[in-house]
Amino acid sequence: METLANEFQKGIGVKLQRYLILKSWWATNYVSDWWEEYVYLRGRSPIMVNSNFYGIDAILMYPTNVQVARAANVIYSCLQYRRLIERQELEPILIQGLVPLCSWQYERVFNTTRIPGRETDKIVHYQDSKHIVVYHKGKYFKVPIYHKNRILQPSEIEIQMQQILNDKSIPSDGEEKLAALTASERTAWAIAREEFFSKGMNKASLDLIEKAAFIVVLDDIPYIYDPEDPDKLDEYGRILLHGKGYDRWFDKSFTLCIGNNGRIGFNAEHSWADAPIMGSLWEYVIAKDMEIGYKEDGYNKGEPEFIPPSPVRLQWDLTPNCIAAIEESNQVAQNLLNDVELRIYVHNAYGKGFMKINSMSPDAYIQMALQLAYFRDAGKFNLTYEASMTRLFREGRTETVRPCTIESTNWVKAMENKDANIEIKYKLLMTAAKQHQKGYQDAMCGKGIDRHLFCLYVVSKYLEVDSPFLKEVLSEPWKLSTSQTPHGQTSLINLKKYPNCISAGGGFGPVADDGYGVSYIIAGEDLIFFHISCKRSSPQTNAARFAKQIEKALADMKILFLERKKLQEQKNGSL
Repeated sequence: METLANEFQKGIGVKLQRYLILKSWWATNYVSDWWEEYVYLRGRSPIMVNSNFYGIDAILMYPTNVQVARAANVIYSCLQYRRLIERQELEPILIQGLVPLCSWQYERVFNTTRIPGRETDKIVHYQDSKHIVVYHKGKYFKVPIYHKNRILQPSEIEIQMQQILNDKSIPSDGEEKLAALTASERTAWAIAREEFFSKGMNKASLDLIEKAAFIVVLDDIPYIYDPEDPDKLDEYGRILLHGKGYDRWFDKSFTLCIGNNGRIGFNAEHSWADAPIMGSLWEYVIAKDMEIGYKEDGYNKGEPEFIPPSPVRLQWDLTPNCIAAIEESNQVAQNLLNDVELRIYVHNAYGKGFMKINSMSPDAYIQMALQLAYFRDAGKFNLTYEASMTRLFREGRTETVRPCTIESTNWVKAMENKDANIEIKYKLLMTAAKQHQKGYQDAMCGKGIDRHLFCLYVVSKYLEVDSPFLKEVLSEPWKLSTSQTPHGQTSLINLKKYPNCISAGGGFGPVADDGYGVSYIIAGEDLIFFHISCKRSSPQTNAARFAKQIEKALADMKILFLERKKLQEQKNGSL
């Protein structure tokens, strides 16, 4: 690899860099358009599990168990957020209260869909949308959300949701599993779209879905969090990550999901924006939901000022060939979702409070725990991916942080060495954490290497020149793909006052066939949620086993700090 790198640096790399500098002179951001196109839109594999991600409710509180009331409040909150974006009144996110982050990605939160193409997809954003589409028991409904130029109130939306639940009609042929087309191979969906949805009734109904502000799914199953039964929370995550494979419109910017017990979540398409954007919306929704509140019986407060416009069933005329294509896509989706193993691990032994007392950045602390857990699980080190945002730059998206460093491997080896003393382990850990923080800050400030190498590779493809170095470096698999879900992006919730109002975060599918996807949210002084995914078909991985390794790694790190503290006290006492 070193030889290839040196050859590249002295040879073709110089030419590629010149072309890239040229692009940077006229492009708003020299990475983002290519990243969107080549990493997301040109991908032909299913976006369900492989690309889309999910988010979970604030599971430590339970505002209501009435499905229609919760749906109404959450829909209303989303529409209020959309209005803030449209009026450019959304509060900018500031780093340390001073430096603003680029807000470009917020433009496509609503009225946005991904359209499949034979070779490449495209993202289409509509200027406005006066309706949402609701899916319930295999049927699609268009639901108007305005009356006389005002957004419907929660009590009015509740009436519409109840009308949908009361609807006793049955799905038309093929309608129930229609969304399986969005869960399957992209080219197959593009061909089916051209063939069966380019005219008439089907085109009109598909247009209504694609032009909706967002999609809502009223599920007929409960979403359960039970501290005594962790499997229930895993199932909750699976419902949101992939559902049944045909009951989420995976192309839409996001789909709101409401369980029949009033719990909520979302599934989001990834190409239009990164997870912190949905995280910001989700924080707003949870805060607004709490602010609006519910009556004692769990229904919405306030009286409707009028009877709102009724939901309208979408009409379909799906031919036998179209239904066969839907079934084929559904089979691909079922195979994919049955191969996913998901474990949501709630770590409440300690949290960021303990980490900060011991002078460690919580993110560095958790990344070191993941390195130790992975080494114990796999018996070796592997390339690790951590996403860092680059929104300090206009239209910036993400950069890769590489937590598996020489420093982190030295510390992990020391932890596994019975002869290494506490002071050595401690010093190596602090050195590794410092290196990690430097890597993270470099990535945020545009000094990362991975997006730069990716763009050089794209230039080489345009110029039709071969680079063994770029091919080698970009084909290395990320066996451990990680991401921290940020919170506290809005000032709406005082988490010190209302610690239960924090979402349990969200997660994504595994990136490598024999690797793990790990998303985590540092939810409070003593609480961390880990969302761990892998493939059942891989003999190397097991999500529940990896969760146990994370638990053990975090416990061992706490012991290390406590033992060192004890030694320091003894040393000071003997002086």
